[in-house]
Amino acid sequence: MSGHSKWATIHRKKGLIDAERGKIFQKLAKEIQVAAKGTNGDPDMNPGLRMIIEKARSNNMPKDNIQKAIDKAIGAGGDINFDSIRYEGYAPHGIAIMVDTLTDNKNRTAMLVRSTLTKHGGNLGTDGSVSYMFKRRGVIEIEANNNFDMVMDLAITADSLDCIDNEDSYIIYTEPDNFLNVKQVFEENNITEFLRSEVTYIPDNVINLDDETVEKVMNLINALEDIDDVSSVYHNLDI
Repeated sequence: MSGHSKWATIHRKKGLIDAERGKIFQKLAKEIQVAAKGTNGDPDMNPGLRMIIEKARSNNMPKDNIQKAIDKAIGAGGDINFDSIRYEGYAPHGIAIMVDTLTDNKNRTAMLVRSTLTKHGGNLGTDGSVSYMFKRRGVIEIEANNNFDMVMDLAITADSLDCIDNEDSYIIYTEPDNFLNVKQVFEENNITEFLRSEVTYIPDNVINLDDETVEKVMNLINALEDIDDVSSVYHNLDI
């Protein structure tokens, strides 16, 4: 009986992980389609598409899924119509929240974001109310099994903004326009495995909270990320 329960538990957990992965891939596919729309689908000719593909690879999205999303965008012509809308607000205890969405129904998305914030003790703000607290940056994270001095030298050579030893990993920050060039420098020096590789928003300062409060804020962030129209959620919580 216990063996059966263990088997069932493993399969249930695997099912949840697969479902979560599928949801992430679905959102990435939408971003790829928007970036590829109206182009020939060649990432070498479209830096925006290239950056989204890098983000997809960082999330272990299979090559076939990436190509299918590109092919769908090319074949769909003008049928892919998503609006990119950003919502800004606050989670409990003054945590800044910035939510990027891709939607085909603005009213639906606005209602879902607003109700999710309210349900979890947050509130929706006005445009610009928190975005000034974030900077757009390229982020490259690699395992700490590489020599840090070598990583630092490569980061400096590639004109990175910063290189941080995070104990288990090294994090390199870049200007968005220089992100692909920095990544290429590392790849040319046989560092090709990346824990993270994307252009995103980084908070200028982070806020520390106790464990119980962190959990409450994370429940809100997770609920926002569960909304199908939401592509990214940024915050300044120290986790």
